[in-house]
Amino acid sequence: MKKIGVLTSGGDSPGMNPAIRAVVRKAIYHNIEVYGIYGGYSGLICGNIKKLELGSVGDIIHRGGTMLHSARCPEFRTKEGQQQGIDQLKAFGIEGLVVIGGDGSYRGAKALTEQGFPCIGVPGTIDNDIPGTDVTIGFDTALNTVIDAIDKIRDTATSHERTFIIEVMGRDAGDIALWSGLAGGAETILIPEENYDMNEIAERLHKGQERGKKHSIIVVAEGVCSAVDFAKQLKEAANLDTRVSVLGHIQRGGSPTVQDRVLASRLGARAVELLIEGKGGRAVGIEKNVLVDYDIVEALNNKRHQLDLELYKLSKELSI
Repeated sequence: MKKIGVLTSGGDSPGMNPAIRAVVRKAIYHNIEVYGIYGGYSGLICGNIKKLELGSVGDIIHRGGTMLHSARCPEFRTKEGQQQGIDQLKAFGIEGLVVIGGDGSYRGAKALTEQGFPCIGVPGTIDNDIPGTDVTIGFDTALNTVIDAIDKIRDTATSHERTFIIEVMGRDAGDIALWSGLAGGAETILIPEENYDMNEIAERLHKGQERGKKHSIIVVAEGVCSAVDFAKQLKEAANLDTRVSVLGHIQRGGSPTVQDRVLASRLGARAVELLIEGKGGRAVGIEKNVLVDYDIVEALNNKRHQLDLELYKLSKELSI
């Protein structure tokens, strides 16, 4: 393989830049030309493709976001759009593609794979919802952003003796809510994977008040409901004075943590190795600190990300 491409797609995540850097430098180390596709699958369709050199990825390892930019691209869900993308790759002589992103990005890579073009998926999403890997690039940084916000909100919750409801991202997965809620000492954590009992929550909050507790933190995953809606439900059930904080896109930004930089570097380099080995239609991941790769089509068709319900159980036991 003499030429490969790399693109980022979907929602950005801290660590995408270190992953791009690893792909570019690993490939050049092995005398392979690398082409950056700017603007995700949309940029692929319109041919926004440029050759990358060593200096192209200098001074980006500490930066959040993605130097290749990203975009949603409904056109790439069609056969016509996918064929346009393949035609552009062939026009530049690109023989393999590294796709860094989440579930939607993987589906684009899967579509190219099914049409015979070798792609390798690299899990870049704060949601931590990709099957086949214990953790995704950006998850750790997002958690640190959320926990910093929770700590600050707890200060004002204590001062005003109120219950704060904090809404976090995660799409249909509850990992951000669970991990940040446990680390932040939240009294209640709501995740899409488990139903909640409003009466039980109200009773627990009232019991806390009876023993002298003056404030509480509730973390709500966006896949459950909005924090505003939950606040209304809680008002009806428990008549509590609450305040709502929706953290939003702040969770996607910021300089990636050491863990995300190292993970991105390892996974990006491994993606290039797979292409060098002549393998396509794979995705890379990490399980028990060991790099793994697996069939991207099979994973998307037959596997689902599993949240650690033991952690959820522990969070309930520690929030009594």
